[in-house]
Amino acid sequence: MVSAVGVAVISLYYWPKVAPADPFGVVSLVSGTISAGDAMVLLAMAFGIGLVSYFLSWPYGSSIGILAVPAGLAVWAVRGGNMGTLMQLNTTVERREQLFAIMRWEPLLWLAIIGAGFLGVYVGLHFIRPAMPAEAGKNAKQNPHTNAGQAAGKFKLADCLSLIVAIVGSAVVAQFFIGIFARDFALGDPTFGVAVGQPTTAQIVLAVLVSFGIVGFLVKWVLNLDYIWPIISSCLITFIATTTYGRERVLEYFAARWPAMFFSSPVLTVLPIQAVVFGTIGAIAGYWLAVRYDHLRHHELKEE
Repeated sequence: MVSAVGVAVISLYYWPKVAPADPFGVVSLVSGTISAGDAMVLLAMAFGIGLVSYFLSWPYGSSIGILAVPAGLAVWAVRGGNMGTLMQLNTTVERREQLFAIMRWEPLLWLAIIGAGFLGVYVGLHFIRPAMPAEAGKNAKQNPHTNAGQAAGKFKLADCLSLIVAIVGSAVVAQFFIGIFARDFALGDPTFGVAVGQPTTAQIVLAVLVSFGIVGFLVKWVLNLDYIWPIISSCLITFIATTTYGRERVLEYFAARWPAMFFSSPVLTVLPIQAVVFGTIGAIAGYWLAVRYDHLRHHELKEE
């Protein structure tokens, strides 16, 4: 039900307003169809979707309602073309540099839209606190949103360092696993060692979901932090990839020696919207898997 709300409002209702003119175009700021006005409307819509989804999924709204906006954006993330088709439509090095310069900061837009959905859930959570069943109350104790107020005033330097480690570490680990799982086919290159072909959209989705699922699990299990920090790190994926592998020297080399569908790194084949949206869903899933794993482990220890 919650996912259906996000899909109906974002992916179906608002799609005609932001759809690329080219059927093979990508859903990105570089397509020129997402204006500042569209961004404001999307932020407002995301907030409303989050608020409504909180009550639709009562009494578990703070855990489930946050998935509505990512679910809606996920449909956008798989529609249209991919990074390979974008490079085919923009063959010059200068044009590719311009595209990467825009895409480097684009994840902040998608992160802000998802954050607006989270804010809607947060407002719903504090607008009314329904009496929850006993089992829901147990789950709420492990919910990062319901416990946020308890942690206020206890923030220390060690906590700050943990958050930095969570964000930076999540980005590094996610980059590593995306580089493994998003590698469809590759050929040897004398200068860079390998040239990676554009993977299918389904493989990119799976790669990002699994990679951030691992990250979300590790952040909860090792640092005992919630999924917010891996989600924030998802906006670093495109920034790191375009900064590292989108330099002029690299672009010139690949433009001269390889077809447009080949890249110096698998991470560069992931669109910004794909990195943030599926990174968000994966991080949430990984977090709750860690919670479940921790619960089962403690239950087994008690039995022993």
